[in-house]
Amino acid sequence: MKGRLPLAATAALVALVPMAAAGQAGPDGWTPPVTPWGAPDLQGVWDFRTITPMERPAELADRQVLTAEEAASFEARENRRLNRDLVDPKLGGAIYPPESQGGVVPYNEFWYDRGNRLVSDRRTSLIVDPPDGRLPALTPAAEARAAARRAYRRDHPADSWLDRSLADRCIVGFNAGPPMAPGAYNNNVQLLQTPEHVVIFTEMIHNARILRLNGRPHGAIPQWHGDSRARWEDATLVVETRNFDGRVSVRGSTANVHLVERFTRVGPDTILYEFTVDDPVTWTRPWTAVVPLTRTDAPLYEYACHEGNYAMEGILGGARADERAAAAGVQ
Repeated sequence: MKGRLPLAATAALVALVPMAAAGQAGPDGWTPPVTPWGAPDLQGVWDFRTITPMERPAELADRQVLTAEEAASFEARENRRLNRDLVDPKLGGAIYPPESQGGVVPYNEFWYDRGNRLVSDRRTSLIVDPPDGRLPALTPAAEARAAARRAYRRDHPADSWLDRSLADRCIVGFNAGPPMAPGAYNNNVQLLQTPEHVVIFTEMIHNARILRLNGRPHGAIPQWHGDSRARWEDATLVVETRNFDGRVSVRGSTANVHLVERFTRVGPDTILYEFTVDDPVTWTRPWTAVVPLTRTDAPLYEYACHEGNYAMEGILGGARADERAAAAGVQ
């Protein structure tokens, strides 16, 4: 596939986390585990929370990695921005700050589980290609689609439940992907394996992707999470996904987006999760991000989601009330 991670970026990541083939001892004496049938063992529950942004902040445009001191300063500043220092432990929730101190807190702080640290190699963005750590430029067609979406949402925020987002309707789940990306909460995934399948089970929305390993070609039926097929390349699980439902996008992509995910066990408690997004109709070039998955002993918990947090009736009713007020000339 074109647009694979550049050699220099790959080498840098490998240098930060030494890897060894499954069953072979690594430089620190660690031997990657294998399943009883001889495949690399990726099983377990893995945590992908981090406050490392997907795109590199503008003020760090020329910095791919921070020093330890810079990372500590960034974390402290970002945690203040996310209102971590504005919590009353007696109340167990966030104090709503002035606008100058951060954004509005929509939930009690208890529910957030976004993490409070950068990834361990102190990268300034999860995106590693393009090298500037930013999403590639949109094509003119993508810019037109985005403008049309904004206009529609402005004029039709809640004509019916169909105007609400798929995440709002609990059909797809924020960070569940594919591809998986850190979010505000539920940043956990369980990997399970059989000789013929791998299951990627995300805590968000209980989405279970059952991946065939038998070389069967992609199907032709569009699906919410696309149609995925998996294969082993040495010690790396490679997952290719096509045929997304047109109502689902990867950061504004079309249904023809081609997604390639790679899972590589690089330590007893770490998997490197890399994904490349290719949609020539949306971006001027493919782009790649790398997210570390960290082993956790915590179980996956139920994610009880209902449309609009049980507020769909209120959302639609409020929209009708606004319409009646506008028709009556009420400001």
